[in-house]
Amino acid sequence: MLALAATAAVALALGRAAPGAAGAAGAVRADTMPNVTPPAVADETPDAGTQAQFRNVDFQIGHGISLDITRLRGALRSKQRSSPIAFDDKTSFVIDIASAEVGLSMESLDSLMNGWVFAYRGAPLRHLKFSTDSGKLVQEGTLHKVVDIPFRITAVMSMTPEGLIRIHPVAIKIFSVNGRGLMKALGITLQKLLDLQHAHGVSAQGNDLLLDPLQILPPPAIEGHVTAVRIEPNEVVQVFGDSAPPANLALHPPEPARNYMYFRGGTLHFGKLYMVDADMEIIDLDPGNAFQFSIDQYNTQLVAGYSRNTATDGLVVFMPDLASAQHEQASRAVTHRN
Repeated sequence: MLALAATAAVALALGRAAPGAAGAAGAVRADTMPNVTPPAVADETPDAGTQAQFRNVDFQIGHGISLDITRLRGALRSKQRSSPIAFDDKTSFVIDIASAEVGLSMESLDSLMNGWVFAYRGAPLRHLKFSTDSGKLVQEGTLHKVVDIPFRITAVMSMTPEGLIRIHPVAIKIFSVNGRGLMKALGITLQKLLDLQHAHGVSAQGNDLLLDPLQILPPPAIEGHVTAVRIEPNEVVQVFGDSAPPANLALHPPEPARNYMYFRGGTLHFGKLYMVDADMEIIDLDPGNAFQFSIDQYNTQLVAGYSRNTATDGLVVFMPDLASAQHEQASRAVTHRN
């Protein structure tokens, strides 16, 4: 019943939804064909995309990676002209960040490096484990050459003028001995040791690793300029754009909330539905912690929540955190079997 209510509320909110957006029973779902947009929708879809504003969102992008978004102001832009933002195809759009503060926990950094950046045959670094220590980043793992070499690197982080994140070692241990002295004596650098041509968004310069924050993450793609990076307990925090966004760039969601995502303008496509001139706010049902949202499993959260229309043909969606929605889904499955 919650699923039907949520879907019906979304449909009612789409006062300008294109004909055929819902589709006939048994028809191929439009979201399985992200490159095919109904002409009526394309006519109403500006290339400028959809404005976006996030607050306190644990944005899960897959591969065990979560972006801890304290704040974000930017836009979602389709990679194809006159195409909507397709939630069901995260490879089809870009998040263009004007200003944001985004954290990456050590657990997510472990998943990013092991499950994405170095997840290929012959990767030189394996079994990576990250932690923080007094404002420094600690990386442990195995360097794969002729034999597997255990290492531990303690490093500081800074920004380059080009917007790359520099990881500069201040201590290196190889087989639990002083690796910096040994490498210097042998004339070896990490740049010479590591073949990173197949790694996502990582390069080496001397003993430094350079991370490209726009290339290192799995989809959805990110654009923007990282201006600062800092290490906090169990987290690396990146600042995009200004440390404090200009007040004139702020969007004004219809409902006051601590944790939310707000989308305004352009066209959104989710499931069988299109929303033109989008005006949708997604609010966390549990404001006591960050809003745990999954771009891959948003429909599970939508089914477990509810929504209501606004007087201006907008939509406010109330969603539980992903873990709560999954628990409710499992409970319904057990009830159905019984």
